[in-house]
Amino acid sequence: MTIEVIYQYIFGAAILALLCVVASVLTRRIGAPILLVFLIFGMLAGEDGPGGIRFDDFSLAFLFGNVALAIIIFDGGLGTRKDTFRVSLKPALSLATFGVIATAAITGYAAHVILDLPWQEGLLIGAIVGSTDAAAVFGLLRNAGLELKERTGATLEIESGSNDPMAIFLTITLVQILQLSGDDNQGWTIVSELLRQMGLGLAIGFAGGYLLAQMLRRLSLPSSLYPLLALAGGISLFGLTTLWDGSGFLAIFIAGVMIGNTSLPYSNDIHRFHDGIAWLSQIGMFLMLGLLITPSNLIPIIVPAVAIAFVLIFIARPLAVVVSLLPFHFPWREQMFIGWCGLRGAVPIILALFPSLAGLEHTQTYFELVFFVVLISLVLQGWTIAPMARWLQIELPPTAKEPECLHLPIKHDQDKELLIYPVFAGSRAAGSTVDRIPASEGSQIVGVIRRGILLDEIHQQKLMHDDQVMILATSSARPALGRVFAPAAHSPFLESDHFFGEFVLHPEAKLIDIAQAYGFDVEPSSAALTVEQYLANQFHGKPVVGDHIKLGLVKLIVREIEGDHIKSVGLKLRSSK
Repeated sequence: MTIEVIYQYIFGAAILALLCVVASVLTRRIGAPILLVFLIFGMLAGEDGPGGIRFDDFSLAFLFGNVALAIIIFDGGLGTRKDTFRVSLKPALSLATFGVIATAAITGYAAHVILDLPWQEGLLIGAIVGSTDAAAVFGLLRNAGLELKERTGATLEIESGSNDPMAIFLTITLVQILQLSGDDNQGWTIVSELLRQMGLGLAIGFAGGYLLAQMLRRLSLPSSLYPLLALAGGISLFGLTTLWDGSGFLAIFIAGVMIGNTSLPYSNDIHRFHDGIAWLSQIGMFLMLGLLITPSNLIPIIVPAVAIAFVLIFIARPLAVVVSLLPFHFPWREQMFIGWCGLRGAVPIILALFPSLAGLEHTQTYFELVFFVVLISLVLQGWTIAPMARWLQIELPPTAKEPECLHLPIKHDQDKELLIYPVFAGSRAAGSTVDRIPASEGSQIVGVIRRGILLDEIHQQKLMHDDQVMILATSSARPALGRVFAPAAHSPFLESDHFFGEFVLHPEAKLIDIAQAYGFDVEPSSAALTVEQYLANQFHGKPVVGDHIKLGLVKLIVREIEGDHIKSVGLKLRSSK
């Protein structure tokens, strides 16, 4: 390969990446799944498209795909907040384990019947497509401006990082079984592989994540090196775990969760860097996968691929969700939405490379079939997730987003930092005096800057639009301060007052008093309960914002949650719709 050709490839790759970034603006407007656009660009650049690039190096694709997936999963772990575990850890883990197995089994049986393959090969296809791409789901929801109930959103969020290891484990195990063919110890192979993959993934993830978090806390580095230390450490844990035949994806996800929930200097820089590098990884991976496929080869497998995709989307995933969530009493609307959010993405296509690297037969068929199933999922489910959320009434009015702020770590006190918040029109801070700003424990207002001048005697000053407020605070105080300085949220589809009702009730109000005031009946066993106790009982001790109960012509709606307690309840008269 000449130097000129190398430069041409560099230029072509940069142009494709630039087009992908620009195309994200258009996809946000029309609601198209952005990953589908990346795939299409890759196919257009391939040998059947105007680009004419021939790329069939499965080994290189597997190497790049694994590194890109590790980075994406690490970023997902960094963004997973530990407070989401309150209502969703157990259901998400059930979906990520039993749900993946059930989806793989049902889809595998369908592949066995439709393609007339041996049951092992049918199950291999089921395992390859058994993993969802919830990161793509959240990208679509953010682009559409949707906010989900915590129970639904957190379940999908945790599932996104924990179901990939199970699908990878199933795929590797079935590939080994096919290689062993007539071996009588196939059952032991499955058990030992599960124990090794999950055990090493958990152990190295927790131990390595703790060690990496401590390094980020204690090492004195230039600010630009903290994100690189996090990335290099995470990839190292991924590589070490896979070298020892464990689940590297599980290890790097756990490490990401531990780092993301540790108070660190320059944590905002770490999150921004990894968000950007994860997007770059998704663009590069889907462009490469688009190059790897030859569209003309897909024609013979269209009919069986459509049939398998139908079983996966409309039968396997919904049944797996219903059975997996059965012990957790999810409302049926939320179960339907989680079932529809079984979007397939990069992981199945990367897993489809395993049979080829293992030297099995029919590997090209596996890859092309899985690619087409992913394509159908991206088009059908990816394009309809936002409308489905609204139709099933899973959407909430948008909460005010935490505003951007400048932050400076305090030397010799890693838990404290100096924050500088802008005052936005419509925020809770605008128009308030400094004395009335609800400061969290451990936070102290240091000064107010107005038009570049530090004000004197700030305590009686009313804050104005574009003021800058300097606060010395602990990292744990940032969420509360963010709510004070956040700009007002607005949705074209939902207004907060309309959604939560005309009146706000104190959670300690007696249910019987509300019933007498609004003329609905209450069961004798519930008459002595407060509104909070009644709602908590109705939702099995884990209510979330947006949960509601209809009593006569009244709807009681959970309006605010603080910790494990309901802070306020909305009352809506159903006749006022």
